[in-house]
Amino acid sequence: MAFRVLTRAAAGNQQQQQLKLLSDLLIRSFSSGPKNVGFIGLGNMGGPMASNLMAKGHKLHVFDISKEAKDSLQAKGAVPYDNVAELAKASDFVVTMLPNNDIVADTYDTIIGGGGIKNQTVFIDSSTIDPNVAKAVQKKVKAAGATFVDAPVSGGVPGAKNATLTFMVGGTTDEYQAVKELLEGMGKKITHCGGYGMGQAAKVCNNMMLGISMCGLAECMNLAIRLGLDPKVFSDIVNASTGRSWASEVNNPVPGIIPTAPAASGYAGGFATGLITKDLGIASAVATSSNSPIPLGALTHQIYRTLMAKGLANKDFSVVYDFLKNAEGK
Repeated sequence: MAFRVLTRAAAGNQQQQQLKLLSDLLIRSFSSGPKNVGFIGLGNMGGPMASNLMAKGHKLHVFDISKEAKDSLQAKGAVPYDNVAELAKASDFVVTMLPNNDIVADTYDTIIGGGGIKNQTVFIDSSTIDPNVAKAVQKKVKAAGATFVDAPVSGGVPGAKNATLTFMVGGTTDEYQAVKELLEGMGKKITHCGGYGMGQAAKVCNNMMLGISMCGLAECMNLAIRLGLDPKVFSDIVNASTGRSWASEVNNPVPGIIPTAPAASGYAGGFATGLITKDLGIASAVATSSNSPIPLGALTHQIYRTLMAKGLANKDFSVVYDFLKNAEGK
């Protein structure tokens, strides 16, 4: 009986500690004024996102393996770091924007192992990774005494530059409320998708759709041009009818149609073929684990794997049009 009483008391104390942590979290997140924000990963997406937070008045602490990327943010007023644990110690919020599962997991292990966790630190991972990896990282961060949510983004480089990204957040309702204001400095739509990993689940499904739609658009644009249609005329028709998509409106893969699209600059920048291939691989893995058929997703993955083998990993994923254009039908 005494053991039960002690166990209940311990559980009660733990619950009180968790409630206090959430209370402190909400108070700090809603407090006015600039915040100390760590940002790890300053690539095509992360760099503009960090810049937008600085434009909102937040004090940025930044890390990237690229010295050039750090120097660019330092020139705007950010404090550069060579160690992610030290960056985390100096930050109230830490945003990670990294390429893949392994780098995300290793980064958080380094932060935790280096004593970078503070009880009131909120970690926000905006990378695109396997939902199960996000859940595993959350457990480690929570065990170390801090808060973690997954909050991947959609909107591409234009959305990152213009602070119009969509954030898909996985975490508790209180945690979502605690990060919402900060994320609004980088995006225009912040959606709570459910528990831990559900932001990543939404992102993986969205990116599979993105890859499928780009391949479909590239295929149809190529066919239309071979049939003799003017590509601009056909593009206008698509965008005014049922074939319209983000790819057709923002990132048409045919050079000369959209001046700001990567196709207009040799498919440089944008969303790399290597990254969409990685995301489609995640979709394939989670589809297998959930026994979900994805015939179009699997075919799209194979197409992008072929582009990777052709040495196109660093080109924007709309380069699939150039690949199809030069292929002969059978």
